Amino acid sequence: MALLDVVRWDPTPGEILAPFPEGAIALGAQLIVRENQEAILFKEGRALDSFRPGRHTLKTGNLPILEKVINLPFGGQTPFPAEVYFVAKTEIPNLKWGTKVPILLQDPLYNLAVPVRAFGSYSIRVKDARAFLLMAIGTWKASTTEDAGAALRDLVILPKLQDFISETLYKQKVTVLKIMTLLEEIGIAGRGKIAEEFASFGLEAVRFVVESINVPEEDPSVQQLRKALADRAEIDILGQDTYRMKRTFDTMEKAASTEGANLMGAGLGLGAGAGLGVGMAGMMQNVMAPAFAPGAKIACPHCRAENAAQAKFCSSCGKELATTRPCPKCNAQAPPAAKFCPECGASLQASACPKCNAAVQPGAKFCPECGQKLS
Repeated sequence: MALLDVVRWDPTPGEILAPFPEGAIALGAQLIVRENQEAILFKEGRALDSFRPGRHTLKTGNLPILEKVINLPFGGQTPFPAEVYFVAKTEIPNLKWGTKVPILLQDPLYNLAVPVRAFGSYSIRVKDARAFLLMAIGTWKASTTEDAGAALRDLVILPKLQDFISETLYKQKVTVLKIMTLLEEIGIAGRGKIAEEFASFGLEAVRFVVESINVPEEDPSVQQLRKALADRAEIDILGQDTYRMKRTFDTMEKAASTEGANLMGAGLGLGAGAGLGVGMAGMMQNVMAPAFAPGAKIACPHCRAENAAQAKFCSSCGKELATTRPCPKCNAQAPPAAKFCPECGASLQASACPKCNAAVQPGAKFCPECGQKLS
């Protein structure tokens, strides 16, 4: 095979390095280095002389470091005794990264561990060709852009991915399910995390982009998280008190349905089941009616004047009306005109003293008129 007299590299877009092996170049050949390139001699794992853009002759006297390593021959078309590596110093764009398996992120709002997948791209520029070549050839065993990109992805980007995504979530106080709204912020944080380590390899992290972060919808933790968000949204729409009443209604309706099915299975028949359903519906009507009936009234605790159940101030004395009252049994807050507690179902209606027939408030242990002990 003829030895090369002119050594040059015309890279295609995206190429970062190209080797010319030892023995393929003639001693005394012309080495042509283009703009945004650097050529480095490599011998037995060591980076030796380097050449900036321009035309150079590979001969005795021009290679001080190589001459210290070996005795260069003189004259003739002898093979050049070292490898020559060209390194591109332009930006290498559109290198891809992505998770091979889902990573677990702790949701900052609900403390659930949720699996996510993330994908994106980045670009690099060689700042120190010698440091990059030593890492690429000596450690990564990378001879192409694809090899170098795979090493950067597996050794730098993916190990730091969980940290900078989690830090951004906690800083923004956003649930994992809304993570797609933070792709730009996560990309900025990611570039900051990888920049220092890239620099130690002689590289600049020019761009780092997070293109997609997604969760597997079939995962139980994702489904649990979505239900929590739906419940929270319902509370925000209905309000705490109405939401509790609705939950009580749902629970009692489910219990009535189950009990009705059991009674029917025991042979009591459709009539008994229907009667139970009517009774349950009537009880729930008593609980729910005060919150929704347009004609419901409440008494002012200051002047005892009657007001509409939705009123916030007394129409007679102008003082603020209580919007809720505590249940004497469980202390849950209930609408002022409710007849039953929406949380535990305890009666909130006044009763009569068995001795003097005076009105007794719910939860009272003694009659306010005669002092009779109440059970």
